[in-house]
Amino acid sequence: MAVRKTPIRRPSKSKKSNTTFKSTTFYSLVFFGVFLVVLYSQRNALAYYLGFKTDKVIVETRTVPLEKVLDTHIEKSFGIDVSEYQNKIDWDEVKELEGGYPIEFVFVRATVGCDRKDYKFKKYWKKAKEKNFICGAYHYYRPNENSVAQANNFIENVTLVEGDFPPVLDIEKLPKEQSLERLKVGLRRWLEIVEKHYGVKPIIYSSESYYTDFLRDDFEEYPFWIANYSAFYEDIDDEWSIWQITENAEVKGIKGRVDVNIYNGTSVDLKEILIK
Repeated sequence: MAVRKTPIRRPSKSKKSNTTFKSTTFYSLVFFGVFLVVLYSQRNALAYYLGFKTDKVIVETRTVPLEKVLDTHIEKSFGIDVSEYQNKIDWDEVKELEGGYPIEFVFVRATVGCDRKDYKFKKYWKKAKEKNFICGAYHYYRPNENSVAQANNFIENVTLVEGDFPPVLDIEKLPKEQSLERLKVGLRRWLEIVEKHYGVKPIIYSSESYYTDFLRDDFEEYPFWIANYSAFYEDIDDEWSIWQITENAEVKGIKGRVDVNIYNGTSVDLKEILIK
């Protein structure tokens, strides 16, 4: 007599498990979408933290065309400043600003904070020298990091010789973890260490508002390089050695926008500030 086999019933997926899976997938996608939105919104802060950008907060609102600013100061010396942010530069093409204004000097970012180098510094420094530009190197100062370590970072990576600009301290941010007085102590310590090493007084770079509010009265013995992209000055303040007039210029040979600077004097006067 044959034995009838009872068919094996396979458990079917319940509606509840399907609903749970769909719900989990939906919330995962929502979370990932929110994460991407937050990441995009904080891209500048992240770039600053990693040292790729200087996180400038100056908004360019000048109504006077750039050419008029340059024409007004046509007897002065013009230059640019670059960093790894200008990712591609054909130095054979870099000769003049848009409009035919000759470029005489180039500043290159060398270091950031305690331990980071601008990864384009050595290449850009060498190329700018080969093209006979007057060269200067600058350090982007991070207020909440040790000033001695920052000074040593710059010194270890930058060699300056006769005919170069003095070293430059770029300070744009207010501290989050220290008082303003402690910041000034750190800045002065950096300046003194670097001056002792190179034998020349450094230049301080900052925005005009930062300079007016926090630096002018305490560091008046130093040359200043001031950024103001909104004002139109027919006469540059005597206390300014260099005026950065825009961050949105176009220069043949450089992909993207470039900072433009006016030295407060002629090409002959410029030699007075260079390392002897």
